[in-house]
Amino acid sequence: MTTGVLLAVCRVHALLPTKDSTGVTAIDKRAVKGPVKVHPLGLTGDIQASRKHHGGPSKALYAYSQADADFWSAELGRDMVPGKFGENLRVDGIEATHAVIGERWRIGEVVLEVTEPRTPCVNFARYLGESNWVKRFASEGRIGTYLRVVKGGQIEAGDAVVVESRPEHGVTVGQLFAGLSPEQADRLQAADDDGAQLTPDVRKVLTRAQRVPAPTP
Repeated sequence: MTTGVLLAVCRVHALLPTKDSTGVTAIDKRAVKGPVKVHPLGLTGDIQASRKHHGGPSKALYAYSQADADFWSAELGRDMVPGKFGENLRVDGIEATHAVIGERWRIGEVVLEVTEPRTPCVNFARYLGESNWVKRFASEGRIGTYLRVVKGGQIEAGDAVVVESRPEHGVTVGQLFAGLSPEQADRLQAADDDGAQLTPDVRKVLTRAQRVPAPTP
């Protein structure tokens, strides 16, 4: 059983203007003190400006690992403090990008389920002010994971993050983001057939992977 720690709980600090149809982005997340309530759509006091891309029950929370943040701090020459990736949860000792789709985390009284990887967008790039950021962030593959809320409650910085269960298919959010191999697709499909609650986005990737012909021996 893997155990890490919740370093920070982050929610929107201010809505920033964008050039897209939504008009604003809630990517400016900052760490907050004290307990925060978790409900089916995320954190009390937080919002997602576009739930089509960043919210809803299957993307209620976004988690990012401190190890990946440390990598980017070194690469960019600045401290990537909690919330700087637009994340709700900054975790340590837990590899969010390498979490298995469907694995469950317990944080205090809250239970969360790993659903799918985060896809970087232009608003993320504009917020950080880094050139070619979307491509750079994606190619590095340190993308973190979205989570659904299985059981709500309160969480706060300092809580233990315990991986309570991990599906046997072993396919991670990072592997899904990079593109599934036929063998990985088969394992994930078997899990789906057995009742796994895959998100629509995951099912799309799975369908595309199954359409790719196997290489000729």
